[in-house]
Amino acid sequence: MKLDASTAAVVTGGASGLGEATGRMLAAAGVKVAILDLNEERGRAVAAEIGGLFVRTDVADEASVDGALAAAKAAHGPARIVVNCAGIAPGKRTVAKKRDTGEFVAHDVASFARTVAINLVGTFTVTAKAAADMASLAPVTPDGGRGVIVCTASVAATDGQIGQAAYAASKAGVMGMTLPVARDLSTLGIRVMTIMPGLFETPMFASVPEDYRKALEASVPFPSRLGKAEEYAALVRAIIENDMLNGSAIRLDGAIRLAPK
Repeated sequence: MKLDASTAAVVTGGASGLGEATGRMLAAAGVKVAILDLNEERGRAVAAEIGGLFVRTDVADEASVDGALAAAKAAHGPARIVVNCAGIAPGKRTVAKKRDTGEFVAHDVASFARTVAINLVGTFTVTAKAAADMASLAPVTPDGGRGVIVCTASVAATDGQIGQAAYAASKAGVMGMTLPVARDLSTLGIRVMTIMPGLFETPMFASVPEDYRKALEASVPFPSRLGKAEEYAALVRAIIENDMLNGSAIRLDGAIRLAPK
């Protein structure tokens, strides 16, 4: 699929990190970009810089997703490209010991469910609803392709660390649904791929102490550094432009395999 001004895209989590880099990459290629994010101040700023649209969106809220996709469609037409980057990464052990009392307490179900609601259910909601719009579009590739959806999992989907039960479960779900959703949408000419980033230089690492950051970088076999958001965006572009990429999850991780902690 080509990237040009005739194409519209939706990027969730596009106000920062991997999503922001992806939105900038798409806009630089001429694509009309709608950024869906909860961070209104940053989202509007990024959208203004790239000549795109910002819509405040909670991907865990179906009505919010419906409204956001409708606004993006009204502004740019139906999206042929959807990139799901919205997500959260809480850290909490399945059972923890309180320092003050020594009491053992279980991981609260509410925060576990919230992580799954945003990372997994939110990704599926945006994917399914955007695909329903794509299905009625005319094909734009020789093979009858109508659109491309890229989801974001994590290497934690297979290498989940201590304190990552909720996060790893949600990302494993994204990885696991990639093939069946791609098969579901195959007769409609819509491709679905997932990227599994390793350790990437995103806002969540901004407050990490320098010594810990260096240790993280050293844990990556090659190249021994944190990934750059632009490298994630480059893989998104490769997926969009290569019509044979479908139904798979690609690790983008410098060959790292996460240790228990």
